[in-house]
Amino acid sequence: MFLLRPRDAGWVIDGTVGMGGHAEAMLEATDGSVRLLGLDVDPEALARATARLARFGERARVVHASFRDVAGVAAREGVAPVRAILLDVGVSSYQLEESGRGFTFQADEPLDMRLDPTRGETAAALVNHLPEPELARIIEEYGEERYARRIARTIVRRRPLRTTAELVDAVKAGVPRPAWPKRIHVATRTFQAVRMAVNDERGALRQALPDAAGLLAARGRLGVISFHSGEDRIVKQTFRSLGPSFDEVEPSPLTPGDDEVRANPRARSAKLRVLERIAS
Repeated sequence: MFLLRPRDAGWVIDGTVGMGGHAEAMLEATDGSVRLLGLDVDPEALARATARLARFGERARVVHASFRDVAGVAAREGVAPVRAILLDVGVSSYQLEESGRGFTFQADEPLDMRLDPTRGETAAALVNHLPEPELARIIEEYGEERYARRIARTIVRRRPLRTTAELVDAVKAGVPRPAWPKRIHVATRTFQAVRMAVNDERGALRQALPDAAGLLAARGRLGVISFHSGEDRIVKQTFRSLGPSFDEVEPSPLTPGDDEVRANPRARSAKLRVLERIAS
């Protein structure tokens, strides 16, 4: 988080506050002149972040909102000037391991996958009602799955699917056994694709990036951590389209070192890009 450490007094925004780890690090690295606004769509994660950040008192404020609405939330909360913004795109270890909402294929859970369980359609609704060609497109585009058409065909034949175990079985039946990947679970790409579609993750990212950049004060920085090539491509293209008032801090994304990957294997595919506003 060193690259996002504010150099002046003001606000920082954690658009995906999650369990509060990044927010805590940013507050610990700064003094009382820096305050933090944390956003998250997951009410359970937000409650945990609120408890974790309580020791910072009025320096930390958390709200139930999507980072796609960051500009509106910042205006409503009177947050300015903004010195740094962080977006950590994807799901957390808590959501995978403890939420019970079907993000993981390691347990048999309801096929939900909503980051915000209070709104929107579930993964079950998506896989059970989408036409086969659209389902195949989602699995191929968001999951980069070469057997997307076969998986979609199998899902349609086995409808209705209600649990993660049923979706896993459909994927296994749709992918030829010799083609199962060795380093990841055969259902990884399909689960990723369905989750991204349920939560419109790429749409949210496309909407949030220019709005977040527009909130920055001069010398303010926007950092985005992504985990998939499609998301990183959106970040790169958006950063380079924002004009001469902005510049990337590093020409290539930063990736975790060996020690970080050993400590957190899920970080192995993470990429961090940082944008700086060089003029108001």
